[in-house]
Amino acid sequence: MALKIYGIAASRAIRPLWVAEEMGLSYEHIAQRYQGGATHTPEFLALNPNGHIPVLDDDGIIVWESMACALYLARRFGANQSGSIAPHTHSEEAQSLRWTFWTVTELEKDALTVLMHRLAMPAEQRKPELAQAAEKRLATPLRVLEQHLQGHRFMAGERFTVADVTVSSVVNWVRPAAALLASLPHTQAWLQGCLARPAYVRAKAL
Repeated sequence: MALKIYGIAASRAIRPLWVAEEMGLSYEHIAQRYQGGATHTPEFLALNPNGHIPVLDDDGIIVWESMACALYLARRFGANQSGSIAPHTHSEEAQSLRWTFWTVTELEKDALTVLMHRLAMPAEQRKPELAQAAEKRLATPLRVLEQHLQGHRFMAGERFTVADVTVSSVVNWVRPAAALLASLPHTQAWLQGCLARPAYVRAKAL
């Protein structure tokens, strides 16, 4: 099998795994974990010298950085696929790139802080003040997203694309901030729709 995806769903690897499931790709899933130095062995560092998951190995083409992995899979395998989540027009391509990079720069850091300090970390290690400050900062970019979704069902064009995968994978981290999401009804409804997709449910189990 030519395509390999290293990583577990409980990490940023959910992004390429979700894309692969949406597109019905044949791939070998290598459940590479990050705990206990597992990504710092010589073998793994030969794949990704940064020591992070996910990593794609597409018959010797190595891709790391989760958003790059997701976008790569869509472009690499989606061009001739009917019903593909890959961009089909220059407009969809532009919007996919724009919203994906926007998510990394405007949302991801604070969304991760909310996830860690509201839910993921052991209770005794959480710092609610950090989560509160992150939620306050997130209110501004999330209003941008809410405004977009008031007039559009999806992130790029009028169908589900890889852009919905990349953006929702980060907005999902904001769910522990229930009051914040409740103030964004279009965003909340869109996110629920994304997470209800069968491909996401399959990927999440990996």
